[in-house]
Amino acid sequence: MKRSSGVRLCATAAVSVLSLALITGCSEGGSKDSGDGKGGESAAKALSAAELKQLIIAKGEVPGYKVGPVKGGIPNKNKVKSDDAQCNPALRALIGIAPGEPAANTSRMATEDKKEPTDKATSLNDLTNGKFEDALNESMDLDITVVTLASYDGDGAESALKSVSDAVKDCSGGFSSKQGDFTKVAEEKSSGTGDASVAFTATNDAGKDGPLALHAEVVRHGNTLATYTTINIGAMMSKKAYTVSAPVIKAQAAKLK
Repeated sequence: MKRSSGVRLCATAAVSVLSLALITGCSEGGSKDSGDGKGGESAAKALSAAELKQLIIAKGEVPGYKVGPVKGGIPNKNKVKSDDAQCNPALRALIGIAPGEPAANTSRMATEDKKEPTDKATSLNDLTNGKFEDALNESMDLDITVVTLASYDGDGAESALKSVSDAVKDCSGGFSSKQGDFTKVAEEKSSGTGDASVAFTATNDAGKDGPLALHAEVVRHGNTLATYTTINIGAMMSKKAYTVSAPVIKAQAAKLK
């Protein structure tokens, strides 16, 4: 049997997500304020790395998801650049890199539990080419979300969030980078958690496989930013809409209250 277009699309998507963490995941299986809102947090002191590790989601805290370390780690931001510097905050958010200059940061990966297949075939021989494609898509229809918590001194969190919000607006026509070419960047309705937030989708140019949408959201909780980036390979392959994982945001926001 010829290699399915879905498998090819998965490989394309893995390159497109820009992050070693999300590549590993593929191989394994409106806000309260605008992003430039001011919250009077300038006198607050940044949380330490140890404090952030206590606040980030942990194993057993997100129903329906397995939470653990980001396999492969988060890339160094200096190695992730677009052809237009003003687009860097948006590009980096898609990888889970904290914007701005945080005093400390830490990350986790939340992988949605696999769903039971609806097709009862017991082997690949039981499936026609079309059914195999559908079964493959269904088996990979799960959210993989990287969460990064970062703390900032003074008004650093507000400035960092504003840089992402500005990048989403200024780079709406897309941008290019070594990690991938994006034809469009558009703001989406955010989760509404935290003091201010910005959510957006970036459309990757995947050639003959068509456009692939990647999703990210950055939320400010006082002087701490939570950056979420989600990919769902199965949804991409079947052209089904998806968003940043709501259960992950809910669980993380609860720990930051």
